[in-house]
Amino acid sequence: MPAVPPDGAPALHVESLDVTYGRALSALRSVSLSVPSGAVVALLGANGAGKTTLLRAVSGTLRLHRGAITAGSVRYGDTVLDGRDPVAAVRAGVVQVPEGRRVFAGLTVDENLRAGALGPHRRTPDRAHEARERVLTLFPRLAERTRQPAGLLSGGEQQMLAIGRALMAAPRLLLLDEPSLGLAPMMVDRIAGVVREINAQGTAVLLVEQNAGMALSLAEHAHVLEVGELRLSGDAAELARTDAVRRLYLGETADDADARGAA
Repeated sequence: MPAVPPDGAPALHVESLDVTYGRALSALRSVSLSVPSGAVVALLGANGAGKTTLLRAVSGTLRLHRGAITAGSVRYGDTVLDGRDPVAAVRAGVVQVPEGRRVFAGLTVDENLRAGALGPHRRTPDRAHEARERVLTLFPRLAERTRQPAGLLSGGEQQMLAIGRALMAAPRLLLLDEPSLGLAPMMVDRIAGVVREINAQGTAVLLVEQNAGMALSLAEHAHVLEVGELRLSGDAAELARTDAVRRLYLGETADDADARGAA
């Protein structure tokens, strides 16, 4: 179970959000959802559903991809994030791990981690050291490779490093975009375990995942996006039992559903 957040701990609230790219491409329409403090919330959907766009709208990186919020709001606690830059999000305690890892390939593991301690949150040397020790405890493989260039790590190790670099900023809300993408099953299990541990230490997580089975096993709440609109929302375990989610996202066929109904 996650650590109990302090009274008044902030939560993320996305209200009636519309996002467009360029002048015409509508990416999100009237999307509303919340991430309670200390919770894991899963966001499911096919490619192009708008999952990454939603994370960008929260983290302030949307404009870097020529996107814009045209209606609605994004608020984390008392901090308004819509229309703000990524600095405001990080200062508020919201940090995104983008899809594709995006590590600094030419820098060592340790240099990548130190880069995560720089920026608007202004970690003191002592706090940066504490954060580094936390990361290396979570990821023993990185502890063995601190002087190795990040570009020489395996895909799973690079994903560990991307998450570790984000944790150097001590986020209260971590936005994870497809952390299991392209990884072997054993590494997927390892990443899932790390998400559980991060959450158990009190960090809320908004998890975008096409591996719906993993995401629903980690989350208390879940939402399903389809072509920019929110189609399903609710308790993660209950959504995992619905026919729509089982067939579309958990790989169950119609025959499987019929057999389950006859059992």
